[in-house]
Amino acid sequence: MSAAAALVVAAAIAGCGTTTYFAGRVLPPSGLTNRVLIAIQNPSSFTKGALQIVDAFYDVRFSYDDKKGSFSISGYSGALPSTIQNMPEEQVGAVYGSGDNTFTLINYAKETTSGQVSGLNGSSSSVFISRNMSYAFAASQASHVLTVVNRLTGGSYPLSLPGVYRVSVNTGGSVALAFVQNSNYAYYPRQLTGAQTQAYSGGPSTWPKNAQDCEPQNNPAWCLFQVQSPDNAATDAAGVPYYWGAPLVFDRPVKAIFSADGSTAYVLNCGAECGGSNASVSLLPTAPLNFLSGQQSGLLPCNLASVASCPNPNAAPYKSISVPAGASNALIDSSTMYVVGQQYVGGYWGGYLTAINLSTNSVVPGTSTSPNPVSISDGAPGAVSRMILADDNTLWIGMTKCTNGYRANNSLPYGCLTMFNTSTNTVTLLEPYSGDATGIAGVTGQHKIYTAEGGQVYIYTTTDGTAKDNQYVTVTGTAYDVAYMDGLTDGNNTVY
Repeated sequence: MSAAAALVVAAAIAGCGTTTYFAGRVLPPSGLTNRVLIAIQNPSSFTKGALQIVDAFYDVRFSYDDKKGSFSISGYSGALPSTIQNMPEEQVGAVYGSGDNTFTLINYAKETTSGQVSGLNGSSSSVFISRNMSYAFAASQASHVLTVVNRLTGGSYPLSLPGVYRVSVNTGGSVALAFVQNSNYAYYPRQLTGAQTQAYSGGPSTWPKNAQDCEPQNNPAWCLFQVQSPDNAATDAAGVPYYWGAPLVFDRPVKAIFSADGSTAYVLNCGAECGGSNASVSLLPTAPLNFLSGQQSGLLPCNLASVASCPNPNAAPYKSISVPAGASNALIDSSTMYVVGQQYVGGYWGGYLTAINLSTNSVVPGTSTSPNPVSISDGAPGAVSRMILADDNTLWIGMTKCTNGYRANNSLPYGCLTMFNTSTNTVTLLEPYSGDATGIAGVTGQHKIYTAEGGQVYIYTTTDGTAKDNQYVTVTGTAYDVAYMDGLTDGNNTVY
């Protein structure tokens, strides 16, 4: 159905007393049914941030019938908006402003702000809210804390973790994993039971061996635990169970990707590009990591090859998938995981994409016509890249600092944006270079994507990667992120 026809139907339905257009969603005040939200930094000398909406069907920032000159999220006042956590199924977005450490919730149906997440501590290098809006987790590298915000009770718990810079949260909002820069450890927060609160209230000496911090220390409600325990004990001195299996070994872990059913956390070990040794993906069961009080079950795996060698015979062997060309970001498409990383080539870092078969937990064999890994746009080693699936079996990857990579320094075609066809396993590098690719939005059903590159908005087709006319969607200021507000699922979200 065309956007114009959809609006006619919506108007007719509105006359009958309802204003929904699909999946029970409310027709917004703009009347647009294909909206891309743009996070704009420094749009004028009077404000440091704005959230503008454009019509992604006609690719214009005004109404198609010229009745309204522009659309935006009313009430937004954050400074330097840098990331949009897009949740179209819930008709909600969460925008982090790096200029003032605001984490603002956006009501897509009303096209207004709906409050801020309070209780964050200092600037956040990584921040997410659960899709039920109940919990928020923020890594503050400057303040050296992982902050847990329980929005159900209003509590905020800054858990000490020097160097923390990344946090990953599962779809169900029940598991969070935190990662420290230049470290081989991973951490998870846990809401304590009444028995644990009492047992740990005597301070650090009463905590389990793998507890990094518990807050408040005299009456703790939450603890931050190291996934790897320094001993093999099953309980602490108070007899409270806290540990499963033997110590796990990671290699510069930076992020976790979660399976569709939520049962597995795939921990990305960045390896050499982050100062470690070997890139890989570690498989962890999520049930033991559940942060909700009393909801944990099962065991973490041990680090040995066989069950018979594990200190706890009930623990499963540890599984890891070696990735030959770096692992700093990834997403899952059905039974395939696409892993992005950087490999050192000829004195420079070069970007690569590796396909992993999750049915066999192994790298997909490459061929002469379909190599795996495959060369893609270069980027800064270990930096946050952008990934999203779009129409026509395409996967889009956005990089930063691609001018410093192997391609640019060897007179090869280069750009910061890659289009990969998942059905033919072929790559199209988009040119010319337009600057760092800091945001991608897949406009599903319209065979195009929107990007934020070099501070401006661009549009590309998913059929062949050609650029579309963007003159009516360019913005004043610096466009830093984009999101398709009307995506069919929450999967239509750039992977940070």
